[in-house]
Amino acid sequence: MAKQKRPNIVAELGRPETAAETAARKAEGTRLYKSRKTVNNLVFSLLVTVAVVFVIYLMVPREAGDFADRSVDVAHAAETAGADYSLAVPDVPDTWKAKQASLTVDSGVTYWQILYTTENEAFASVVQAYTADGEPVPAKWIAGKLEEQDPTGTDQLGGIDWKVYDHQDRKANEVNMRFGLEGVVGSNSVLVYGTDDEATIRVLATQVADSLADFEATTPAAGEEGTA
Repeated sequence: MAKQKRPNIVAELGRPETAAETAARKAEGTRLYKSRKTVNNLVFSLLVTVAVVFVIYLMVPREAGDFADRSVDVAHAAETAGADYSLAVPDVPDTWKAKQASLTVDSGVTYWQILYTTENEAFASVVQAYTADGEPVPAKWIAGKLEEQDPTGTDQLGGIDWKVYDHQDRKANEVNMRFGLEGVVGSNSVLVYGTDDEATIRVLATQVADSLADFEATTPAAGEEGTA
């Protein structure tokens, strides 16, 4: 007669498992296995999906952007902008690239803005702003363009009295204004600023002043609004 195998004693219980306890343990083991398998399948599916998306991304043809070489015709943009008096068109070096030149309306202020990449691969901007009723451009609006920096002095360039904003301790790769100038021509506020060195921005301001030398003769009477 075969010897009957005695059930193993479970250490936690100090006695053999009952049939019900054995069934419950096996059921819990099955549940945990299925749970782990579900999570593993989910992770695997996610990885497969990401891989497929990445492959599709690589397969889609993309044209190289032209931003680096793009340079708009500032003089033409000024002529066709729709303003009814002269807009600044500084005579900058051919090595500069004008990335944008446009007339825009913002918070009751109409402004002409040119954005340059200079020969030094730095940023420079010219802003010529006015209000419809000929009132001064709000100081808060100007402060926004100059990144809330305080003036540090005054100067005269090209026959214009300028407020100077010398903040060259700021990091060029984190800001758009390290050195700037703020002047008034007629009823217009003129801003010249950027991340290039002080000398370059000063020369740009002089070129802006030269381009607006006939501004007084073409300024509309107070109360007239330029067309944006």
